[in-house]
Amino acid sequence: MGGIEESEPPLKRAKGPVAESKNLAEDSSVKESSVCSLGDVMARPLTSQGDEEKIGSKGVIKKSEFIKIITRALYSLGYDKSGALLEEESGIPMHSSVVNQFMQQVMDGYWDESIITLHMIGLSDETAVKSASFLILEQKFLELLRRDKVSAALNSLRSEIVPLQINMSRVHELASCIISPSKSLTLGDSGQDTEDEKSRSKFLAKLQKLLPASVVIPEKRLEHLVEKALDVQRDSCLFHNTSDSDFSLYSDHQCGRNRIPSQTLQILEAHSDEVWFLQFSHDGKYLASSSKDQSAIIWEVKEDGQVSLKHRLSGHRKPVFTVSWSPNDHQLLTCGQEEAIRRWDVNSGECLHVYEKTGVGLISCGWFLDGGGIFAGMTDKSICLWDLDGRELESWKGQKTLRISDMAITDDGKRIISICREAAILLLDREANFERWIEEEEVITSFSLSKDNKYLLVNLINQEIHLWSIESDPKLVSRYKGHKRARFVIRSCFGGFEQAFIASGSEDSQVNIFLSFSPFAKKIKYTSMKGA
Repeated sequence: MGGIEESEPPLKRAKGPVAESKNLAEDSSVKESSVCSLGDVMARPLTSQGDEEKIGSKGVIKKSEFIKIITRALYSLGYDKSGALLEEESGIPMHSSVVNQFMQQVMDGYWDESIITLHMIGLSDETAVKSASFLILEQKFLELLRRDKVSAALNSLRSEIVPLQINMSRVHELASCIISPSKSLTLGDSGQDTEDEKSRSKFLAKLQKLLPASVVIPEKRLEHLVEKALDVQRDSCLFHNTSDSDFSLYSDHQCGRNRIPSQTLQILEAHSDEVWFLQFSHDGKYLASSSKDQSAIIWEVKEDGQVSLKHRLSGHRKPVFTVSWSPNDHQLLTCGQEEAIRRWDVNSGECLHVYEKTGVGLISCGWFLDGGGIFAGMTDKSICLWDLDGRELESWKGQKTLRISDMAITDDGKRIISICREAAILLLDREANFERWIEEEEVITSFSLSKDNKYLLVNLINQEIHLWSIESDPKLVSRYKGHKRARFVIRSCFGGFEQAFIASGSEDSQVNIFLSFSPFAKKIKYTSMKGA
């Protein structure tokens, strides 16, 4: 007998009506009884199922498969009585009796009998039969070793596992356990107590994956089908801008056009000259703006969505070109145009430090991921890194930036990105000291880095926006047109759910929103918001 002798009660049985093999350990005629019932329990799919009953409006869903999948879901959710009742009432068992017998034998550790039953299932794929047999015999081998039955384990390895002539590298690993039995603990799925319910159930789940879905209904098959249907709905939703938690099974998902911002909710009027830059804090609780009027403003976003002035930041002697929030949103950098960088406390509005370099103006700024330092582009076309106290940590000389330049640093702190020439963007790898470039044919006016650091949105002087993939070698992914630019620096940014939208300013007093599929695809259309 292939089972492991135990004095403990049998384990929890496999889900479904599988009590046929309960007394296999005492019944020496199990092989004969199984053979006798073979004609009634073969699980091989029928050769002709053209007239099988169908359900659904399109007539493509086989009723028996549909019921089996529901039954599987009920058992998986722990509704054993409901699952058994559905099998009984419908007259459609989830699995054939021979498959149930096979699973019960596995749960009971009757390895030799389970292999006999496996061959009776009627699988046409001999490779699958061999792989399943190997897995069963491997489990038998490991359990024998853990019960110090080394001689029996060695005999199983020689006479049962090796003759299968598959997975020889694994066979060598098993053989090493004979010399060092402790290795069996690392090769198996469980520790010393391999007979517990959780271990056997886990092994059975692994074994079932080797069998065709028509023989053993896959675990969570219903959930998988529903999730696939939701994926299709999401992908076909033109204006998709909501999280998956908002999905409902009660109706088909479709975001309306109203999910895209299209109405002016509030006008903020506190600057006395052109507003050059806007940026929300990472938590969305604040908005920072910079202006040609030589000031920056921190706005607070209330719970009702209304925005109010929190602090006016004064002290720059030139227009404030850009702002940058610290990773924790507790501090803010403001960069005067070819002047200095100031670091502010968001709560109090106090200036904490001024960063400047004699004879050199600063034109762009940003933070390290940990908030422990800042970086800046300089008018001498170099890039400089400082700690918070203003001590210079690193510096890159040469053609690294332009006099008017956007800059960014990836979240891991490894790459610095800057406009280094009129039509080129530098991707500087700090660790490898390696440089790559994005080469454009037109003058670059600005760029924006996606939150996942995989994409760069580049605005050009010819009224185009280019989307670049920068994970490895830079690759142009898509082009967007529709905004107007003649005199000013026009910026664009990623936005919406999973940053699947692109918003761009425009000199015709509109905001253009480009819609794209996730992760990013060609522009399909754009909408405009008047009143800018």
